[in-house]
Amino acid sequence: MLNIQKLIDDAKCYETVRERRWPEGIRCAHCDSEQITQQGRDTTQPHRQKYRCQQCGRYFDDLTGTVFAGHHQPRRTWILCLYLMGLNLSNQQLAPEWGLNKDEVQRMTEQLREGVVARQPEPCLSGEVECDEVDVVAGHKGHPEAVKKRAVRGGGGG
Repeated sequence: MLNIQKLIDDAKCYETVRERRWPEGIRCAHCDSEQITQQGRDTTQPHRQKYRCQQCGRYFDDLTGTVFAGHHQPRRTWILCLYLMGLNLSNQQLAPEWGLNKDEVQRMTEQLREGVVARQPEPCLSGEVECDEVDVVAGHKGHPEAVKKRAVRGGGGG
């Protein structure tokens, strides 16, 4: 079996994270200032850039404040997980590819989903909006007769 992880480059993963996170240029992860200086690379992950904000004085790196922060899995594993989630592969299918157990993959996919949902903008309706009426009947699970009796007593519901 081909190990697809070996085809993905960590340097490209970090480059992609930077491009997506800061399309207009790197900004402080804490105060959003543009006044930052590079502070070298991480010793354990050489493609991970470190920074210092000149405005608030705090340090951060490419992953600070992201769903990827604080995890030991390589970035290529996370990026690949996102891609394969888009193909609707199950955690059980993903786990052997990475040599992980399905519980670890479950934690990763949950965190990625939460991160994706958190970044979705709030929907804003504008213009003409149409709504249909909806009848919701609760509490009669497995007893459709009770629902029919209520509809007859209520004069029909539609």
